Amino acid sequence: MVAPKSSPPKTNAKMHRRSRSGCFTCRLRRKKCDEGKPQCKACKHLGLKCEYKRPSWWSNNDQRKQQKETIKNIIKRTKLSEKTTQLGSMGADTPPGLSHSLPTSATYSDVTARTRAVSVDSQYSLEYDFNQPSIHEHYDPYQPQIVTPHFDSHPHYQSYPQTAYEVDIKTERQMFVNDVPTRRDSTISTFSTFQPPPINNSLPPFPEDSWVSETTYENQGEPLNVEEGLDFNFFDFSHGLPHTSQQAVVQVDDCDRPLLDHFIDNVLRLIFPILEVNQHGSARSEVVLPALESNKCYLHCCLSIAAIHLKSTQTAPSEQLDSDIMRHRYATINQLCEALNRDTDHQQILEATLGMIFFQCSVGRPDDCLPDIPWHQHFQAASSLVRKLELPDALVHVQSAQMHPPFNMTLASWIDILGATMLGRAPLFADTYRDKHFSASTSGLCELMGCEDRMMYLISEIACLEALKIGGVLDDISLCEHIKLLGEQIELTEPPPGAVGQPYSATGALRPKQLSRNMTAMYRVAARILLCSLVPQADRYSQSMLDLTARLAQLLEFIPSGPEGFDRSLVWPLLIGGSQSTPSSPFRHVFADRVARLGEQADFGSFGRMKRLLQEVWRQSDDQARAGDRQNVHWRDVMRQQGWDFLLI
Repeated sequence: MVAPKSSPPKTNAKMHRRSRSGCFTCRLRRKKCDEGKPQCKACKHLGLKCEYKRPSWWSNNDQRKQQKETIKNIIKRTKLSEKTTQLGSMGADTPPGLSHSLPTSATYSDVTARTRAVSVDSQYSLEYDFNQPSIHEHYDPYQPQIVTPHFDSHPHYQSYPQTAYEVDIKTERQMFVNDVPTRRDSTISTFSTFQPPPINNSLPPFPEDSWVSETTYENQGEPLNVEEGLDFNFFDFSHGLPHTSQQAVVQVDDCDRPLLDHFIDNVLRLIFPILEVNQHGSARSEVVLPALESNKCYLHCCLSIAAIHLKSTQTAPSEQLDSDIMRHRYATINQLCEALNRDTDHQQILEATLGMIFFQCSVGRPDDCLPDIPWHQHFQAASSLVRKLELPDALVHVQSAQMHPPFNMTLASWIDILGATMLGRAPLFADTYRDKHFSASTSGLCELMGCEDRMMYLISEIACLEALKIGGVLDDISLCEHIKLLGEQIELTEPPPGAVGQPYSATGALRPKQLSRNMTAMYRVAARILLCSLVPQADRYSQSMLDLTARLAQLLEFIPSGPEGFDRSLVWPLLIGGSQSTPSSPFRHVFADRVARLGEQADFGSFGRMKRLLQEVWRQSDDQARAGDRQNVHWRDVMRQQGWDFLLI
């Protein structure tokens, strides 16, 4: 949301601050939640399942609609039951309700025995225990389970409508920021009446297409694919508590408002796709929007990134976009230098510097020739700020699930480990990752980027070993011994058979944990390829290397493809594996297919740069092979030849 810089803030308007810590059921219903534990009052009263942990249906629009319909049906039946519950206390002149009901409970059965999100002890639940003593003396388990009371004694019965009717009410909401219309939402709520049943008779069974029909699953023994989302407070964000406001007030000039809107609407979703899968909206509400509001340096960085993305997606070149890119890029660097000279605002400087490095990986084309500072020079400044803020020590002390890794340190670690392989040097915080590996504790890398932490720690060790090889510190015998030891360590991370599988559940929902297991398998094979390439006289035509690149191609079948897929989160393993592939390798055919599915997005960001680099590596290496020289062409040498200084992560 954008607020023009020239407009004074409204003092009389009251902004509704919507809580994000309420249960997901109330959030789906757009109702206020009292956040009671283990059940809020609204869910307990209506017989709904109260979920504070992110349910599997939350990240899938179709499942959310289905869940909303299910909740609506449960509420209808619960309201219907409440009317008849009051019959016992009514006088002779009190109009009757429609049916008796059994009380609901706040208890729930085990997750593998639960088929739908309904009240367990309600008679309308699919899991109702029909063996429990009935509170109705005329209860019959073989009859339909809505029992009709005697209406004869109620004189007002005839005044009730004899036919059911249903009304759909459409509610539209328009959000304004400083009198500027922004987001618009539309919802439809259904209200209905129910025809009273015949006097003194049980209701007939409902047809399967009626509003109370439920879907059941025959095989109760088969475990459900229930995925736990990321904890709301997994990371320690530099802004403190999560951003709970429904509105973000970002001060920006009118001329830059289109750039800010473009960044929020089109670029933001490209930056942290794995974090978005683990916790929908977390990247927006807890990382980017708070920084845009409070950090002018970060704001200029994002505006520059938005202009780069606009330039790369437009067919016609624009001098205005080039001017916007350089203007905001200069403003970012200028404010960074001023803050560094003042030696203040270290957290804000760090997040802006990391943004300048990492956000570039999501936008731009390989042939962008505008002047810029190399990413590793930015990272030198970032590493100084990381040490000044003592973030490595804070990360080392994260030893349990109750402790939260610093978000900026997690992002810096990802850049440090994979960026070190770009330069052929050891990661700057390799000792920290080694300590984390020995303690078997998390750094948040899996939750942020998709690859398990211990695999990233081993990639850091491989980068250190390659740096020693390049520096000539190790002889061939010592080098091979270290390669063998690291290979054994990688072997220990291998999951049991069948761990890699389809990332979608039977209902079509994406399973974040399964996706992370599949991505980790990709990084594991790429780490093996990188390690094998360090062997003296390594040959890409060797059987072991051919098998590894073929295995990498097989694993791609378990990664969602296309514009909404996750190929862009696998740039590094695709580069490492692709650089060792041969012309007849299945990897090249699979890679070409993935590029075709991505469409024009395959030309942008780190993926587009990686694709361009692989094409040049393949051209040179294949030409040499046809001339009888099977010596490997290293992708790092090709980057130096072309003058490329890419961060391919």
